[in-house]
Amino acid sequence: MTALSPVEHIKQRSRHLRGSIVDSLANRVTGALADDDTQLIKFHGSYQQDDRDQREERRLAKLEPAYSFMIRTRTPGGVCTPAQWLALDAIAQTYGNGSLRLTTRQAFQFHGVIKRELKATIAAINRTLMDTIAACGDVNRNVMASANPVESRAHQVAYDWAVRLSEHLLPKTRAYAEIWLDGELVAGGEEAEPIYGATYLPRKFKAAIAVPPINDVDVYAHDLGFIAIIENGELVGFNVSVGGGLGATHGDPATYPRRGSVIGSIVPEQLLRVAEAVVTTQRDWGNRENRKQSRLKYTIDRVGLEVFKREVESRSAVVLGPERPVVFTQSGDRFGWIVGHDGRWHLNLRIEAGRIADTGDKRWASALRAIAQVHQGDFRITPNQNLIVANVPNAARAQIDAILAAHGVHDGSGATPLRQRALACVALPTCPLAMAEAERYLPELLSKIETLLGKHALSAEPIGLRITGCPNGCARPYLAEIGLVGKAPGRYNLHLGGDLIGERLNVLAHENIDETQILSVLDGWFARYTAERGPSEPFGDFTRRVNKEWL
Repeated sequence: MTALSPVEHIKQRSRHLRGSIVDSLANRVTGALADDDTQLIKFHGSYQQDDRDQREERRLAKLEPAYSFMIRTRTPGGVCTPAQWLALDAIAQTYGNGSLRLTTRQAFQFHGVIKRELKATIAAINRTLMDTIAACGDVNRNVMASANPVESRAHQVAYDWAVRLSEHLLPKTRAYAEIWLDGELVAGGEEAEPIYGATYLPRKFKAAIAVPPINDVDVYAHDLGFIAIIENGELVGFNVSVGGGLGATHGDPATYPRRGSVIGSIVPEQLLRVAEAVVTTQRDWGNRENRKQSRLKYTIDRVGLEVFKREVESRSAVVLGPERPVVFTQSGDRFGWIVGHDGRWHLNLRIEAGRIADTGDKRWASALRAIAQVHQGDFRITPNQNLIVANVPNAARAQIDAILAAHGVHDGSGATPLRQRALACVALPTCPLAMAEAERYLPELLSKIETLLGKHALSAEPIGLRITGCPNGCARPYLAEIGLVGKAPGRYNLHLGGDLIGERLNVLAHENIDETQILSVLDGWFARYTAERGPSEPFGDFTRRVNKEWL
């Protein structure tokens, strides 16, 4: 008999994700949940964490860790109304640490929620007409979609498909409503999960919809990607990509990032059937013994891409067409005011590391609260941790500009391209997996690298940098031209050679080096880049070209 991983046993006995969460919440002796429930609560959109800055001090004082919970929303395509923004902001002030965080998957995160307020917080999020179910866990997570509302009607169509896909792949269990919303208990008979089955997926699953020419969602980094085919401004189909994923484990060569593989094309009406077939194939074929080998990328590499494709076609009753030509030209965001195809305006704001808070004289939380009180359009989280104040009438632009100025913040259009493009995961002090700093270190690191770029007359170059506190890849560092992956406190693996459009993985160039070494290595690369680059050659392409062994 196959030996299942411990998490598989937890799911088996969870009664469709209920476990003993209700009893754990009622236990006032500890700020933590029971061990099994720390796994199950992920399916409900939350992670148990503790403040690692306080961990040793509390240990010496014979106190348990300072437990709290991160809560993540399910927000397909990252779109919310001004009313929802105000409600979420109030929730962060009432129950969290006072800040909202915009994630690289176009969701909101709340940090610092304590256990006795966890139920009230999730219930409050649901009253905004958002929810947190399936934002984490071994299910399809928040579906990403191009945040760009500018170019054509096709972007709205792509967003609509993202919402439909998210709803189609939602777990059907009533556990969420029972536990957090005081829903009626299910009586008699067995609940059914027609897509996920009794034990859900072997591991997390991520999906995205991209609209060329902008690959802001990094579509090839996902288990399942749909790449829009646009003809005469209309969305007429999708290329289907499978098997992308960026997580890895230090020192384990059997784990690795993988770029998604395109298996063919479909018309829009086939999207849900194909998506369900991919998910159920992974449900049945994925590795449930070793969670480090359980993502779809490993399933595909084990059985072969053609075998996997044939199974998807069989389950969906869809014969995939040939891959259609698409062209991506960029993956980042455009800052400042941009007018859309319908004459409405959109203001893309640079939010460093996605953190919405009032810090010193930069009062982002207050500024966006004031904008939400007068804004008549919507807000859109970008996959690059930024925010679009979208669908603004021309007459309202001056008022929004005045609000930003009054709160000491600006759109970021004057920042260096390095700072505009940089991404960071949360890392310390709350993420239990973090080995090094990321979000808190990012501003200092960027300033030091900006100094090097200025030294070599490269300040205007659009170089992409991403940093994470561990190898799981939440800020997608393995696609960056410069990727830093935490290895230990103050030490990182340095990856080089990604591209500007999210189509190529980078390569490990230096392992376990500190800041002094990182800056020295980059200083040398920037000097060579200035002296040896070709016309209009991006930095990532240059580093790849001069290191033939990376090819």
